[in-house]
Amino acid sequence: MNEPIVGSKSFAAVAINCASKAGEWIQSKLGAYQTLKEKQSPHDLVTEVDRGSEKLIRSLIMMNFPDHSFLGEEGVEPGPAASAQALEDVRDAEYLWIVDPVDGTTNFVHGFPFFTVSIALARRGEVILGVVYDPSADELFIAEKGKGAYVHGKRMSVSGETALRTSLVATGFPAEHREALPRNLAQLQRIAPQVRNIRSGGSAALHLAYVAAGRLSGFWEVGLSSWDIAAGALLVQEAGGRVGGQNGEPYHLGVRDVLATNGLIHEELQAELAAPSA
Repeated sequence: MNEPIVGSKSFAAVAINCASKAGEWIQSKLGAYQTLKEKQSPHDLVTEVDRGSEKLIRSLIMMNFPDHSFLGEEGVEPGPAASAQALEDVRDAEYLWIVDPVDGTTNFVHGFPFFTVSIALARRGEVILGVVYDPSADELFIAEKGKGAYVHGKRMSVSGETALRTSLVATGFPAEHREALPRNLAQLQRIAPQVRNIRSGGSAALHLAYVAAGRLSGFWEVGLSSWDIAAGALLVQEAGGRVGGQNGEPYHLGVRDVLATNGLIHEELQAELAAPSA
């Protein structure tokens, strides 16, 4: 009678437990990591904390849902081709957990408190659950498909800005420096004069959560992977915003050049991103 029934726990409860346990462990390692390695460049880092966080999350998920599939950043070779192939191998799974164990590793390494644990669950390619946990601020953002998005137990909604000129937006600086970074920098140069200001915190997942919470009106970046975006994309959608590719395609797990907004500035920002460089 006391034997646990596999799969009896809710997906959300397991995701929250994974994120909080991993976040607590990551926070305890702040300033105390042992190994630091470069992946595809000096701007793309990994520590034993990233790998340990992913191992912890994976083991907890598999303990509860042993038949589910798992895609984690640290189990994939660096580079866009490898991440695209890794997603292709599992994207149609019945249930697929998509995990970034530390989104913002460079921030973590330098003690800059803007990093997060990102956990999403997709069913046959559609994200149905997203959790983004910021251990530094002890903020847990969560969304379930069709049920809204929440932080601190309070429902989130996107900002009300209707024009770029009154909007605070964010971007990132891609680790891939041959194509992605020059494209993103060209876009930055075009957008900066058009908006109230731009921020770059260094965690795509947390930027997306901030769009959902109304703290940012938009976010874009070039060359991201599924684990950077999946959880945050659902947060934005469930908070009333809009997210997809910069080319106008609706969000799907394969989107790499992401654009997320409150919906009200989406077309304006998309047009500026697509404009040819001067």
